[in-house]
Order: sequence, then C-alpha cells, then structure tokens
Amino acid sequence: MTEATGGFLERERFCALFDLLRERGYHLVGPRIRDGAIVYGEVSGPEDLPHGVRDLQGAASYRLAPGESGRHFAWANGPQALKPLLFFPRETLWESRREPDGSLSFSSPDSPSKPLAIIGVRACDLSALDLQDRHFGKGPFPDPFYAARRRDLFLIAVDCSHPAETCFCASTGDGPEARSGFDLALGEIDEGFLVRAGSEKGRDLLRDLPLSPSDPHMEEALNHQTDQARNSQRRALPSRNLRGLLAARPDHPHWNDLATRCLSCGNCTSVCPTCFCFSEHEDTSLDGRTSRHVRQWDSCFTPGHSYIHPAPLRGETRFRYRQWLTHKLDYWHDQYGRSGCVGCGRCVSWCPVGIDFTADLPLLLEEPHGG
Repeated sequence: MTEATGGFLERERFCALFDLLRERGYHLVGPRIRDGAIVYGEVSGPEDLPHGVRDLQGAASYRLAPGESGRHFAWANGPQALKPLLFFPRETLWESRREPDGSLSFSSPDSPSKPLAIIGVRACDLSALDLQDRHFGKGPFPDPFYAARRRDLFLIAVDCSHPAETCFCASTGDGPEARSGFDLALGEIDEGFLVRAGSEKGRDLLRDLPLSPSDPHMEEALNHQTDQARNSQRRALPSRNLRGLLAARPDHPHWNDLATRCLSCGNCTSVCPTCFCFSEHEDTSLDGRTSRHVRQWDSCFTPGHSYIHPAPLRGETRFRYRQWLTHKLDYWHDQYGRSGCVGCGRCVSWCPVGIDFTADLPLLLEEPHGG
C-alpha cells in the first residue's frame, strides 16, 4: 500500500488511534449513544463508541436496534452533524459595560478551546462542512469564532457501510465513501479498519499507528461494501442541479399541499448540516450596566426570520417552506456553486410529520394541471 492509502489497523489496536491523538494534545469527540440516539460527545476510547447497534430510520422515525456485533460504525447518522461543534447554537459575540463615568466599554469574550479531534465523521457531513467553511470562513468578513475552531480541527472520517432508509447521498455525490476533507479516513470491515490519510497532519499521525499491510481481499471487501451501500439507497434527488427550476415555480399548487402538512417547527433546519441562519439580540442585565450581544440559531420557518416592519414577509407556512427548499436546492448554486443538500436524510427522519422532500420534488417540477 502507498503511504496515502496507509494500511490495516486491527480492531484490537484501535485504541492506539485515540492514544496518539491525546498525546498530540487533542480533545476527543466521537459518536455516543444518548437518549436513544447517536450523538457526538466526549470519548476516551473505543469502549465509548456505539457497539453492535444500527439505526432504523424512516419518515418521522428514528430508533436504534441490535446490529453487527463486532462493529462500531454499522449505522448511518444521528440528529447531529459537525455544525454544532463549530457554529455554536448559542454564543456571545461581544459584551458591553457602562463605566462609572457613563461611557461604554466593549470586549470580546475569551473562548479558549483545546484542539478538537472528531472521530466517525460521515462523508455527507464532510461535504456539509465544506459548505459551512465557504459561508463562515471565506469572503471579506470571515467569522473569527468559527475560524478559530476550524483551524485546530482534526477529522477522522469513517466510510458509511450501512446507510439508512432515508439516505440519498449517492444521488447528491456526497457519499457513501469519504473522498476529501478529512485528515484520516477509516473503512471498517469485520477484522478492523483500512486507514488512509488525506492531509499532512493525517500522514504524520498515520506513520505512528501500529498498521500492518492490507491484502487485496480486504480492499475487495471494502469496495464491495461501499458499492452495496451506494446501491441500497432508494431515495434520490431528480438532479444535482435544480438551478432556476424551483424559483420558476413560486405559485405551483403543490406548495399549498406542503403547507397543509408542515408545522413550521424548524426541526429540518436544526438537524440540517448546512443550514446557517441565525438571529442576534441583546441579553441585558437587570441593572442595565452590562449587556451581552448573543447569536443563536434561527430558522427560515420562524415568523421573525423574515420580519421587516410592520410584518413578516413570509407570514404563511407555504412561503416559509418554499423559501427553505428553493434556497437550498436552487439559489445555493449561485452562492456556492452547488446544492445545499448533501443527502444525509436527517430532515426526513426528524420531521415530526414525515415530510420527505425527495418525494415532493418531482411533483413541484411538474407543470401545474399537466400544462
């Protein structure tokens, strides 16, 4: 094997990866089971990861069940992606204080952070991270809070071997195998992990892992597993590029049908790994002497998101759903050169009424009344 490909890490030696990351000063985060779901949390070793479980997902449905006993990553995803680890759901951007002489002083909060290593990142979430990077990290005014967390990040991807019923990353081109954006990537097979590096940091760590050479049978098993994961996906987008198609149908009657089902709860935007809407407000002390300027996640489904005096521009659910889907699948091509959907399927699983936009898109793209 080449150095870029790496080698084979026996399952019994998997803990060596955790030990090396700790030695290099990283705080370790990985998938854990909490409250019946797989979410990111602090981990110390393989014993903290899911083991022998898989996720059963469908429209408005998510539960864990017994899976392949020897594996840690025989599941698709949970409600979280990388987004809440870099773009915090709520944080203070600056603080102000009224001084004794009546003047105001401003300060930025201290946000010391230990370098973070995240284990178990899916390919779809790497694509989502790239979109978040373009939004928060590029352009004339990069977000300093996001940039600081992103700079010290070490990403260990794991190819997806067991996509959920709700997954459609193959149709968006974002999975199931990790192709870029990682430092190390693991392909899990029954015996252990085929390891490959994707960055100089990854190659440096890979050199110290207790790897053995892989054999062609292992690589063949991994390739077969990836092909199965790709071919098992039944949901799909009608095209990777819907630029101009949804925007040209603002009055399509199917938007009204969607509105009768949608609760405007914002669950889809919360679990979406690419949505980035936020609001800002002042959190003032009772004595009026100090104030914190707070940023927190918002959603285009909330009335306040489109508020311009004296009323919201999108006062009805059909307008809010239309805005969300049209922006993500249509306008994003003009902003970022691609769709804002990476095919993770979270919005389908975690929608309380089970709206599946992959089923609604073909209807929205039809000419109304067969015209």
